[in-house]
Amino acid sequence: MLKDFSPERIKEYSHSRLNVLCDELRREIYETVTVCGGHLASNLGAVESTVALFYTFDFPNDKIVFDVGHQCYAYKLLSGRAERFSTLRKAGGISGFPKRTESVYDCYDTGHAGTSVSAAIGLAKARDLNGEKHEVIAYIGDGSFNNGLVYEALNSLKILNTKILVILNDNGMSISPTVGGMHEILSGIDENRSDNIRLLEQFGLTYIGVKNGNDLEEMLDSLKEAQEQLKNGSVLLHIVTKKGKGYEFSEEHPTDTHGVPPVGSPKEKEYSEVLGESLCSLAERNGKIAIVSAAMKEALGLERFFNLYPERAFDVGICEENAAVLCASMAAGGLKPYYAIYSTFLQRAFDEIIHDVCAQDMPVTFCIDRAGISGADGETHQGVFDLSYLSLIPNLTIAVPKDTDELRKMIAFSETYTHPIAIRYPRSGKVLFSGEDKEIEAGKWEYLKKSNGKVTVIAAGERCLIIAMKVLQNLEKQGKSFDLINARFVKPLDIELLRSLESERVITLEDNVYLGGLGAMIGNALQRLDKPCKIKSFAYRDEFIPQGGVAALQKAYGVDCEELEKYLLEILS
Repeated sequence: MLKDFSPERIKEYSHSRLNVLCDELRREIYETVTVCGGHLASNLGAVESTVALFYTFDFPNDKIVFDVGHQCYAYKLLSGRAERFSTLRKAGGISGFPKRTESVYDCYDTGHAGTSVSAAIGLAKARDLNGEKHEVIAYIGDGSFNNGLVYEALNSLKILNTKILVILNDNGMSISPTVGGMHEILSGIDENRSDNIRLLEQFGLTYIGVKNGNDLEEMLDSLKEAQEQLKNGSVLLHIVTKKGKGYEFSEEHPTDTHGVPPVGSPKEKEYSEVLGESLCSLAERNGKIAIVSAAMKEALGLERFFNLYPERAFDVGICEENAAVLCASMAAGGLKPYYAIYSTFLQRAFDEIIHDVCAQDMPVTFCIDRAGISGADGETHQGVFDLSYLSLIPNLTIAVPKDTDELRKMIAFSETYTHPIAIRYPRSGKVLFSGEDKEIEAGKWEYLKKSNGKVTVIAAGERCLIIAMKVLQNLEKQGKSFDLINARFVKPLDIELLRSLESERVITLEDNVYLGGLGAMIGNALQRLDKPCKIKSFAYRDEFIPQGGVAALQKAYGVDCEELEKYLLEILS
């Protein structure tokens, strides 16, 4: 039935048929996500509110901005994408997030939290200035509602003299359970505390709530009321939903089913697990160790630390900038803070890394997960910029472990390191070099293969070293070889080793864009050293990388075994 659904005819549906439609949407989302992977619990909870939105408003003439986009699957299914929904998060398929290039129903791309209210205000102002007549809606979860950008937007709502509808979907969760003062304010509203309502109304919003977002009849009535109130000004409709609604396991385990891998995905040890184990070990003997998370403690392997050392574990919600300043000030107060975060989300704290952490030379350790290509979440989540945007910052050391065992050693090294350090790594990994007992020294690389060859390959991180080692094995069978270096520090570079190179050619591999990355830095260093060797860099070109499997994307962008071996055979022949 979904594949035959027409959004233009939904207003002809009876309420009983709308309830059947909700059941069909929930089943389609569940069946697709278990095959393709994706965000399950949040989308299951948003079904009734989305159906009611389509029934009440006129999309795509009316505009809706989904904050982050973790709740947009039902919207995609209802807006003409049901036939392609089985391609969710696959290369060339339906995105897991709103995308303007995908459908006229998607008016604004999202993927990071807190942007929806600002975007809705901007779209509304464009509507006003263009003399158009349509409504603009921001659909935002309570986890995102902690983000400071939301309050910057609300602060300008009166000033910009426009009107929007904000739907606040309160399910008590982001990726982790929602925390913070705003969560307590929202909980207070649930308890009918009128002073909390007045706080929200001070921004110029007419408050409607709290409504049951999983009751279709209540949602239809509430949205009709909101539509009427929009004639007079901006409205905040506060709904409460059950994350994982309709599937018992997902309802009982919303954190575990927030992001679901495809069925049959191989299970490797995650770097986050190693991080959690290492930090717990440090904290057991060092009372200065503290950790900070921006609403992702489970995904980052920190749950055990939070349980063992709650007085030294801080989840500040989706407030990445605040977390960076918090770490800097903790370090100023004599603590040893570790800030664990995904690469794509650390971008949001760029100014604070420069101004608060590095300009003061604070001994903060950034533990950067999902670095490099992250895969199926697409452009907004690929962690391919961190080497570039971090490498330009003075006082900051950047480390890239070659495997999970070297991550343990780098965490141990960081305990006594007295400057800012960023350690970046992908999601899953292995122990590639067991039994090693080499000490980590800042800015020093290591040879993994040295034969005084005419070609030296310099690779950073497990993925690139695996590519290099596979190619090395293949070439050695053909009587050819090259030197291989583990560039476990991208900043500072090992200038002493670069100065000693005697190779005619240097090849670099990195899981990052070329501009500002390892290859560019090494090229500049070799030029300053007046080294005559030629350099070839394997890195991602100057583009936003779409969704797809990690290996397939590496191949598409030429950072893979085939391209490296082809090039080496040409120059070694």
